[in-house]
Amino acid sequence: MKEMIEIVALFLGFAGWILIFISLEDQYWKESTTEGSVITTSTIYENLWMSCASDSTGIYNCRDFPSLFALPGYIQASRALMIASIVFGTFGIVATLVGMKCSKIGGENYVLKGRIAAVGGVLFLLQGICTMIAISWYAANITQQFFDDFYAGTKYEIGEGLYIGWSSAVLALCGGACLTCACKLNSPREKTPYPYQPPSRGHVMSTATSQSVPSNYGRNAYV
Repeated sequence: MKEMIEIVALFLGFAGWILIFISLEDQYWKESTTEGSVITTSTIYENLWMSCASDSTGIYNCRDFPSLFALPGYIQASRALMIASIVFGTFGIVATLVGMKCSKIGGENYVLKGRIAAVGGVLFLLQGICTMIAISWYAANITQQFFDDFYAGTKYEIGEGLYIGWSSAVLALCGGACLTCACKLNSPREKTPYPYQPPSRGHVMSTATSQSVPSNYGRNAYV
C-alpha cells in the first residue's frame, strides 16, 4: 500500500511539473475583455514574457517585453516564483525516485530512503505553493483592474494559462501531501529483525576440534 501511495505521489508531482511548462508556454494568461464593445477589431493577450495582438482577420503579432525592470512588480515576482517552482519540482522528482521503497537507487537503507522521499514530498509542496502564489497574485491584479471604475487602461480577463497553472499547483500539493504522509518513520516499538548469521568458520572448526579430542581417561576411571 505504501509503495502505491509513493507511485501516485510521484505521478502527481511529475504531472504538476509538466503543467508548469505548459502554463508558461501558453500566451493567454490574460485577454482583453469584450464587455461593453459592440464591434471588436483586435484582441490583446499577454503572459509573463510577451504581449500579443490579433485582429478580426486572424493576423497576430507578438513582442517580448523589452525590459525586466520596466515591468510591474507582480510580473517580476510571478516570474521568479514560477522559476523557483520548476527548480523545486526538478529536485523533488529526483529525491522521490531515490527515496521510493520500490526503487533500487540508493541501496536498501530504508530509513535513509524514507527521509529522502519525505524531502521530495516537501519539495513538491514548495513547488505547489510557489505556483499557487504566482498564479493567484497575477489573477488578483487582473481582477482588481477589471472592477476598478477609475482604471483607464485596457481591462483584461483571466486566460486559460492561469487555469493550467492552478491545476499544476493542486497536483503538486496533492503529490507532496501524499508523499509526506506515506514516508512515516517506524515507531520505537517496531523492532527491526536481524537476519540469521551462521557462525564463522573458525568458530566451527574450534568447536569440532574440541569435540574430536579424545579423552585421556576411560569410562571406568572413576569406578
